[in-house]
Amino acid sequence: MIMAELKVLDIEGKEVGTISLNSSIFELEPNKDLLFRYIHKQLSDKRAGTASTKIRGEVSGGGRKPWAQKHTGRARAGSIRSPLWRHGAVVFGPRPRDWSEGLNKKMKVGAIKSALSAKLKDGKILVVDKFEMEAPKSKEFVNILKKIVPSDNAFVVLDTKNDKQMNVKLSSRNLKSAKVIIADNPGKGKINVDGLNVYDLIKFDWVVLTKHTIEKITEVYGNAK
Repeated sequence: MIMAELKVLDIEGKEVGTISLNSSIFELEPNKDLLFRYIHKQLSDKRAGTASTKIRGEVSGGGRKPWAQKHTGRARAGSIRSPLWRHGAVVFGPRPRDWSEGLNKKMKVGAIKSALSAKLKDGKILVVDKFEMEAPKSKEFVNILKKIVPSDNAFVVLDTKNDKQMNVKLSSRNLKSAKVIIADNPGKGKINVDGLNVYDLIKFDWVVLTKHTIEKITEVYGNAK
C-alpha cells in the first residue's frame, strides 16, 4: 500500500518530480513508548561510565588501628580509612560501570518507523533528488540548506559514502543547527558509516532525505516487523 506522494526538490529548491512513500514505514501511528526507549538507550550508550570514588581498600594509609580499643576516652576506631574520617573512603559513591542498554531488533525497527511517521505527520520531511558538493565548505552548505529547508535546523540523511557526499558531511561538522549522516557504505562488508537513528530524527526540526535514501529505507524497513 502506497501513500500520497511527496515533492522532490533539487538543491536550488525547485520541484523536479515526486516520490511515493511506503505507508508501512511512513504512515504509522507513532509509538511514544518505543521512541522513549530508543532515545534513552542512545543517550545511555553515550555515557562514559568512568566516574569513580575510592572504597576502603583503595584509600591510602590506615594499615593499623589508630589507638587502643578501650581506656583512651575516645570513640572506637578501627582504621583511618573509615568513611567517617576526613580523607577516608566514600560510601555508595559512583564506580566505573557500563551504562549501555539493550533493545531488540523489533523494537528498534518500530522506533525508527514511528519517528519517520511522526515527522511526516508534522510535514517535516523534505526530499531532494541528490545532495552533493565538490568541496567541503560550510558557507556553501548553509546556503544550499536555506534554499531547501524553511529553517536551518535540519537532519540530512545521505545514501552512499562517496567523495561528493562526504564533502556535504564534512561541511556540516562545525554547525550546531544541522547534522549530516551517510546511511550506507558500499565498501567492503557494507558497514554503516553512521546509521539512521531516532534521537536525531526527533531532535532536529526538519529531516532531509535523498531519493536513494528513501529507496534504502524502504528496502531495509519495508518488510521488517
